[in-house]
Amino acid sequence: MNIFVGNLPFSASSSELEQIFGEYGAIDSAAVINDRETGRSRGFGFVEMPDAGEAKKAIEELNGYEIDGRALTVNEARPRR
Repeated sequence: MNIFVGNLPFSASSSELEQIFGEYGAIDSAAVINDRETGRSRGFGFVEMPDAGEAKKAIEELNGYEIDGRALTVNEARPRR
């Protein structure tokens, strides 16, 4: 399952995302999306988890979780158009 993680602090890294979500199960990938021109974080990212049950638990537990004073928005990612 692909999970959208929004409202990330600009200091958050892909490895930090992987560490946080790793507590809920196996992680296929974790990526913070960066701006192409500046290389700075755009404030959101994606985590891919192979087990849907673990992914749903992570979404429930981490939606609203605070990192550096910012409450995360965590939900199932919509498919790309």
